[in-house]
Amino acid sequence: MAESDFALIQGCRQGKQATWGQLLDQYERLVYSIPLNYGLSSEDAADIAQLTFTIFMQSVDSLRDDSHLAAWLATVARRHSWRLLERRRREHVSPNGDLTEQMELLGDPDAGKALERSEMVEWLHHGLTLLDERCRTLLLALYFDAEQPSYTDVASRLKMAVGSIGPTRARCLQRMRELLEPA
Repeated sequence: MAESDFALIQGCRQGKQATWGQLLDQYERLVYSIPLNYGLSSEDAADIAQLTFTIFMQSVDSLRDDSHLAAWLATVARRHSWRLLERRRREHVSPNGDLTEQMELLGDPDAGKALERSEMVEWLHHGLTLLDERCRTLLLALYFDAEQPSYTDVASRLKMAVGSIGPTRARCLQRMRELLEPA
């Protein structure tokens, strides 16, 4: 039976080995899959998973008791995957095509070659860094959250009306498209 995030956080704070094992059993596959989805190797995925859980142990005392561990761990793994991809980038890449379609392709394991995917991820990550906080948070929640929340969940989390999620998403994608267009 899966432990609640609260119980896992409390157990890890108390140094309980059994809780650490439960945490790994519950979330290791999720964390390991994220770098793979970005086209990184299994060795890179193992390194990022190890780094993610190390950061968790270093941060466990500062986490809120109601933290959503899956989302927190996925965010850490995603950020370190992006950083690794950025380090490996040798040239600026501007893929052609529709931005919405490209963001949706990220979740599709059959979306193309690993190199093309990693270049697309780098390009999109760069675009996200250019956006304001509200747009960045919305797009990350819609396209990069491992839990794939519904519009209702996103609206609740971001304190927005459900009916404004789609139009705001469209405006944010348009703004990102404008920022990424070559001068």
